Amino acid sequence: MASGTSTGPGSASSTTGSNATCEEIPEETAGPYPGDGSNGPNVLTQSGIVRSDIRSSFGSASGTAEGVPLTINLTVLDQANGCAASAGAAVYLWHCNRDGLYSLYSQGITDQNYLRGVQETDSSGRVTFKSIFPAAYSGRWPHIHFEVYPNLSAATSAGNVTATSQLALPEDACKLVYATDGYSQSVRNLAQTSLSSDNVFGDGAAQQLAEVAGDVTAGFTAELTVPV
Repeated sequence: MASGTSTGPGSASSTTGSNATCEEIPEETAGPYPGDGSNGPNVLTQSGIVRSDIRSSFGSASGTAEGVPLTINLTVLDQANGCAASAGAAVYLWHCNRDGLYSLYSQGITDQNYLRGVQETDSSGRVTFKSIFPAAYSGRWPHIHFEVYPNLSAATSAGNVTATSQLALPEDACKLVYATDGYSQSVRNLAQTSLSSDNVFGDGAAQQLAEVAGDVTAGFTAELTVPV
């Protein structure tokens, strides 16, 4: 399991956790709030879902998720092709807000679609999302959901999914973020769980634990390699 150390108040050093061995990313549940049409609403077929900045809702909704900035970089690799960069694939990414609520599903924000977006991988297999640091809600370690699709067309038509998994956030960065305004309930929730007791990451999180660096003022960056 990876660990990191703070380099100063409100900052975290890079935390090793990215999958460097090119083992296939573990398949995980999409959870109850995927928004991909498999369990309720389907945001993937809506105009505006293809975007890098997912902090605000699109279309007729106008809400914005507040919180510590988090940039999420995923690099998708093609196992069948010697773990070469998977250019032209697509990633759908979503997570809860700083109150632990999911747009489209949770009471009070069913009319919002923020913190959800799709990006096509570049020639390096890379996608970038600008978001906010998610909460720790009761019973789960802080995490981010994502689905990998063979191409953008498949993603935006909610077609066949290549892989479904989750990214885990390291404890040191979580503690720094949750000490800031707006995240107070996450302090208690984080203290009541662990990666080893989490119902998703409990069987091993080495391949899903992101490398995170940054600070609470400028924001954090999370990096994860995703072999599929």
